[in-house]
Amino acid sequence: MTTLYRNARILTASTEPAAAWADALVIDGETLAFVGAEADAPTADETIDLGGRLVLPGFTDAHAHLLMTGEALGQVGLTDARTLDEIQGRLRAAREAAPDTPRIWGRGWLFDAVPGGRPTAAMLDAAVADVPVYLDANDYHSTWVNAAALRELGIDRGTSDPIGGEIVRDADGEATGFLLETAAIVHVRALRDRIVGDAERDAAIERVLDAFSAAGITGTVDMGFDELGLAALQRAMDRRGGTLPLRVAAHWLVACTGDPDEHLAQVRRAAELAAGSDSPWLRVVGIKLILDGVIDACTAALNLPYSDGTLGELIWPVDQLQPVVVAADAAGLQIALHAIGDRASDVALDAIEAAIAANGDRPRRHRIEHLEYAAPGTAARMARLGVTASMQPVHADPAIFDNWAAMLGDERVDRGFAWAEYEDAGALLAFSTDTPTAPHEALASMYVASTRASALDPAVAARQPALAIPLIRAIGHATRDAAASVGDGAWRGRLAAGFAADLVIVDRDPFVDGERALLDAQIERTIVAGRTVFER
Repeated sequence: MTTLYRNARILTASTEPAAAWADALVIDGETLAFVGAEADAPTADETIDLGGRLVLPGFTDAHAHLLMTGEALGQVGLTDARTLDEIQGRLRAAREAAPDTPRIWGRGWLFDAVPGGRPTAAMLDAAVADVPVYLDANDYHSTWVNAAALRELGIDRGTSDPIGGEIVRDADGEATGFLLETAAIVHVRALRDRIVGDAERDAAIERVLDAFSAAGITGTVDMGFDELGLAALQRAMDRRGGTLPLRVAAHWLVACTGDPDEHLAQVRRAAELAAGSDSPWLRVVGIKLILDGVIDACTAALNLPYSDGTLGELIWPVDQLQPVVVAADAAGLQIALHAIGDRASDVALDAIEAAIAANGDRPRRHRIEHLEYAAPGTAARMARLGVTASMQPVHADPAIFDNWAAMLGDERVDRGFAWAEYEDAGALLAFSTDTPTAPHEALASMYVASTRASALDPAVAARQPALAIPLIRAIGHATRDAAASVGDGAWRGRLAAGFAADLVIVDRDPFVDGERALLDAQIERTIVAGRTVFER
């Protein structure tokens, strides 16, 4: 069965300007048989007239967390709650709406919505005190809890801080209700993993698969994969006869436990899974290492101090990090290193250079995730080493930018989220959302990338518009380059004959109507491997 789509404006994401646009394409089974001028199109079994609509390659979210996003879509949303009163009001409403719930889960609160940027259990107790309340920050690097949650977690003055994390305490040594970095993971995430069953995880996966299809996302890179996520996605495949509505490449999370032997055991597990990954729909391609925290909480590792005089700390000690990177590189795994501060990205590149020296010159495509503030020269060093810059335009949304800028407080702000530096240096730049730390909608992400204006609150003025990049390039980074970031650039990510028939049809054309149209535009149809997986 072949289908001709005609009378369209097709952005191919080709790197050749002459081939950037077409007006017709033909799908033959799972593959594109033709992309070009309608006059040259072959005859097909079926013809669909798109009435001049925009067609784009399917988006690949190059850094996302599928299970966490599915969970978040079922929780109390707080990103647009801009005051403590509003946060408390939403929690009260959630409690009234579900009087029998044993806990309240929320996500997305912003530091500048909390007095002094330092949340406390007492603030939550004023709204809900009778059941535990767990609220993930917008960046998912800290969790705010009430007193009932501290009791449920068993956290008291005698509970020690885990490696790479902190239980924030008051002057008397009592926990305040604010858990930073790995303290949130080993306490709150571990609790959730224990008490949530497979049925709830399956529901979360179905929510996120539906949401991604509706947003035009045809592929994703799951950054932080684990046994629970793997099992949930395998069950989703089983329910669909061995397929999914998007292509998933996963990076296995290797946690820093302080035990070098255990670290290497985690690498071996990832290598075992990668060797057994033969499905085009779900495969493990590498490992993920979290080197530092986030700028908003002053936990990202910097070479020069924050405005409060601190530097942030590395989660992975250098002497424990490098053996893991060398071992994963030797096993042929792709290594993704979370590095938000410039100290962390320096350490990440040092580790990659150590792996190259130890394992010799051979094809490899490692990655650094986020790079919110990196020192001058970092982009050129990454290009020389063949390291991908994996970055998230939505993290630069001006509606959430003020606290980020205040934590740095100096000229470093002017180089924040400097996407064009990586383009100019010749590094591969892959765009993503890091959902659920930010909205997953691909078109909104493209709006921020191409304007530096806010998709969260369009009334907020653009910040640093000179750092925006043209929309056509932004889409290329979110489609072609995002697919290439996991080695798929030869067969998907752009619209060309012989490539996978992964594409989206959009009801508005921001190239004609202006970038603001991205905020109102809707995905009309999402096609993956020639199959319609979403139709509005």
